Amino acid sequence: MHLQKYSARGFRSLADVVDIPISSPTILAGPNDGGKTAALSALGFLLNAHALTEDDRTLLAGESGARCAITEVIGDFRLDPWEQEKFGLPAEVRIRRSAEADLVARYEIWGPVPADEELRDLSGKLVQDLKDLAARFGIGVAKPTKPVLLAALTEYGLKHSNGDGWTGMPPALIDRLPRIAEFEGHSLDPEAAIRSALAVRFKSYVAEEAVQGRVRELETDARDWLRIQAKPLADHIAARCGDIATVTVEPEVSFTPSLRSASLRLERASGEQVRLDHSGRGSARRVSMAVWEGTTELLTEPAGDEVDPETGPPVQVIVVYDEPDTHLDYHFQREVMGIIRRQATPDHVSVVVATHSMNLIDGVDIRDVVLLKLDEGRRTVLQRLGSAEHAEFDRHLGAIAAAVGLRNSVLLHERCFLAVEGETEQVVLPILFALSEGMSLQAAGIALWACGGNDGALTLASYLHKHGRTVMLLIDADSEAKSKLFKQSNLTRHFGQDKDKVTWTLGTRSGVDELEELFDDGTWARTANEAWPCDGGWTPEHFAAHRGQKKFSAGVEYMLRQHSEHYPSGKPAMLWEVAVRLDRPEDVPSELRDVFAELRKLAG
Repeated sequence: MHLQKYSARGFRSLADVVDIPISSPTILAGPNDGGKTAALSALGFLLNAHALTEDDRTLLAGESGARCAITEVIGDFRLDPWEQEKFGLPAEVRIRRSAEADLVARYEIWGPVPADEELRDLSGKLVQDLKDLAARFGIGVAKPTKPVLLAALTEYGLKHSNGDGWTGMPPALIDRLPRIAEFEGHSLDPEAAIRSALAVRFKSYVAEEAVQGRVRELETDARDWLRIQAKPLADHIAARCGDIATVTVEPEVSFTPSLRSASLRLERASGEQVRLDHSGRGSARRVSMAVWEGTTELLTEPAGDEVDPETGPPVQVIVVYDEPDTHLDYHFQREVMGIIRRQATPDHVSVVVATHSMNLIDGVDIRDVVLLKLDEGRRTVLQRLGSAEHAEFDRHLGAIAAAVGLRNSVLLHERCFLAVEGETEQVVLPILFALSEGMSLQAAGIALWACGGNDGALTLASYLHKHGRTVMLLIDADSEAKSKLFKQSNLTRHFGQDKDKVTWTLGTRSGVDELEELFDDGTWARTANEAWPCDGGWTPEHFAAHRGQKKFSAGVEYMLRQHSEHYPSGKPAMLWEVAVRLDRPEDVPSELRDVFAELRKLAG
């Protein structure tokens, strides 16, 4: 089985979190206490790697100490052809693991529900109960062992159902659940990492038919020996109770192998024994890094080249990292991302990483980043900037974000996005904002990006707006008339009733058409005399002559090229010379200062 996504309800802060994807890799990002570790633990609970405790059950709001009635984690799985044939199931199934106040966890599968209630949850019944049920429904089996009886009764129940719902899951299917290998970055414990990796391979080893045969043989021997040991007790009961003819004790024996420890012994080249706990964080970090790299082959290599017809192909392995970048410097963070990518290469291996690292967040497709954070009610909510339902659009979105230079970490964490038309605004606005506001755009939590002459950034702005992100689209006053992209009807289509809140038309209040016209003629003349001198010098009248013409910036640039030996290389370079020569906040045009004030308000 291959887990594709899972949902959790009633698990710690995950009151109702839906569709966390399992990718190669999935990045769980978000603030501290936002639910990242809870999401990993919920995954462990689903895959039988986490024992539920009372503290795992979600506390109910407004009720002191009261907890939810049910805790459940539901996974959507894809079955391989061997599993479909083996269990008679479709290619995709939904499985849940749940528990109520008694903390007794049970597995269920969504599908046909047996009409008879006694056939709905068979896994907890004893062998004798299963035999009685088989006899009552006329089900004959050649060898009445528990697995055979369960399979026969399950098949009968599916054939005699009255609709779909949650019903008992075949125990053999539980053995096909993905294996989890967990690595905690904050522990700096190489032995724990080795133990986690070896435990996955050990489970695969135990699942081999030859090993299972030996285990079953041991269980049979132990069961026969216990019958002999119980015979005197049975005879004593029969002797004491005259109304009982015979007494038989049927012991059930299960050997469940487990990996108890994996000690790491190191010796230097000099022969000196090395104790990691006395070696400092640097040594432990290097060894941990080597363990992570080593587990790539250990986890991803199947035990054999051919599929065993009895045990099937290798099960999915999900490698879980909880803040692997903790205690690592920038260089080693980049190393970890490389290791994670290599581990996620094989088809049967997936990786889930909970992290704050911008390196890791920026190193994957935006569709594989999940943002987890607490809402006002202290409940975890999930946000994705990509979704399976709109895969084609999301690929387009990712391409646009890359084209305009937006990193995943910016998309996830900045408080406000400022969209501008082109390179000129992208070059000068950071300078003007810093002068006007006394801080950088980045320090204010504002991400600036350019449309690049197409509708890409507008599409991205629309997408962010629909997902509740704060966006301002800053356009020149002449853009609406000259470009269909910024027609009022098109802006309404993208932003709806928030059109006027999202879009800001620059120059309307001042009665000009473009950004360059906001700067007065005296400022232009002073800049030109310093940056692009000409014979006789520049005066404000030279620039005033271009106002009211078809395009102020184009006219000024042409004039400078004609009369100055050191003319600007283009519009962005021309306005940059103006911006860097301003000294005081008051030198920034008032309309721009109003824009910046609004941005500060939005980002706050």
